[in-house]
Amino acid sequence: MPVVTPWPGTTFLDTRGGDKGTDDLGDDEWLWRTVIGDTVHTSGAAEAMIDEAGIEQMGILSATSAGEEGWTRQFVNWYESLGGEIVEVVSAQGGQSSYQSQLDRLFENDFEAWALSFALEDATTIIRNWDEGGYGRQLLMEDGLRDPGLIDAVGDVAEGAWIAAGSTEGPNFESFLPKFRDAGDASLHPWGVAAYDATNVIALAIHHAGETSHDAIQQSLGDVARGGGTTVTTFAEGKEALDNGEEINYEGAVTNVDFTPHGNVWGDVAVDRVTPDGFENEFTIGADKLQAEIDDY
Repeated sequence: MPVVTPWPGTTFLDTRGGDKGTDDLGDDEWLWRTVIGDTVHTSGAAEAMIDEAGIEQMGILSATSAGEEGWTRQFVNWYESLGGEIVEVVSAQGGQSSYQSQLDRLFENDFEAWALSFALEDATTIIRNWDEGGYGRQLLMEDGLRDPGLIDAVGDVAEGAWIAAGSTEGPNFESFLPKFRDAGDASLHPWGVAAYDATNVIALAIHHAGETSHDAIQQSLGDVARGGGTTVTTFAEGKEALDNGEEINYEGAVTNVDFTPHGNVWGDVAVDRVTPDGFENEFTIGADKLQAEIDDY
């Protein structure tokens, strides 16, 4: 069964999913993503620090868990490829009651800004330690920390810090948002909006195929979302167009969902500033710029 997921950003999937632009389905590469991968948003984060903020030297405090190490590795690669210097990377296991010693080690070095790659609970501990220690300097956090829980826990002390994450606002966002607000008061996150896109794409692929076999759904995913045909933004619009014999192009709420041959999507990377009340956009790195710099995706 093909998997259309709003969740995994791992670079492992950069070239392992999609249909490779072929009708040969004899392999198991049946995974498609409606959220940008780590390759894209770490590239965007590095672009933001170098080109927008003019920060040429950084330190990093990173967890040793796979996801956080992966973010750190990708960010270092992109940042250094753009001419920046990573002065020091300090790694630590999660679950500690204090990270003061790791911060001491990191801030013995001279740099303009530092990046934090930890899960939320540990990140809040680190931010409190950073504030109490008076270390200063600009803080950049990984995308997984763009969470209302961060604001609730440390919004005051983290004020002015940056978070680089996939933008929640794709071509269909303005029509999606009122419906989301009507449904409840939950906070928006790129993964949540990408789940909406994933649901629509799967439903449209099934309707396009006219059946629910694995192969038929897989072969229809690209057909309903890769461009060309009537632009649709909901399942209802797409179903009506398909029933009228039209080809369709689903445009999503978080990205345009124009799948690459590897089943990935492109999207803007937003750098948001932490405030006591939430996140405010500082600047945005456009998908077109990132697409021109990334080869295999």
